[in-house]
Amino acid sequence: MKLVEPKSMDECVYFTNRTIGEKLTGSVRCWVFREKCPKCKKGMMGKPVENGKIKIRATEYVCPECNYSEDKKTYEEKLTANIDYVCPKCNYHGQLQIPFKRKVIMGVKTLRFNCEKCNETIDITKKMKEIKKKGKNMIEDDFDDE
Repeated sequence: MKLVEPKSMDECVYFTNRTIGEKLTGSVRCWVFREKCPKCKKGMMGKPVENGKIKIRATEYVCPECNYSEDKKTYEEKLTANIDYVCPKCNYHGQLQIPFKRKVIMGVKTLRFNCEKCNETIDITKKMKEIKKKGKNMIEDDFDDE
């Protein structure tokens, strides 16, 4: 499946491009397109604009054409995340679409999916957040199996 890439960030509700994995050998690019207004079907839903500026921490999305508003949580759960990734474990390059539903995993909002080839769990966390490892007493190094 070939994903449609955004031409501009104005088309997206969410976009990220980052390296992943303990040794940073994988990469993920994820974007979520804005949806048309469910009421008038003309405008693209977006965060409200106040005094010419977009309200950053808005709790709702608004249609600029008809002023229909929808709660942030219910609107974002209807969206689809487009993901282009390179698995950090097997280096498989894949593309997939999943529902844009973030789950709280170890205290961090995360978009989670599995590699299509090796089934490795891959997480896209909120910006600048890391999932904390529990019970790690030893430092893990690279040891080749002989």
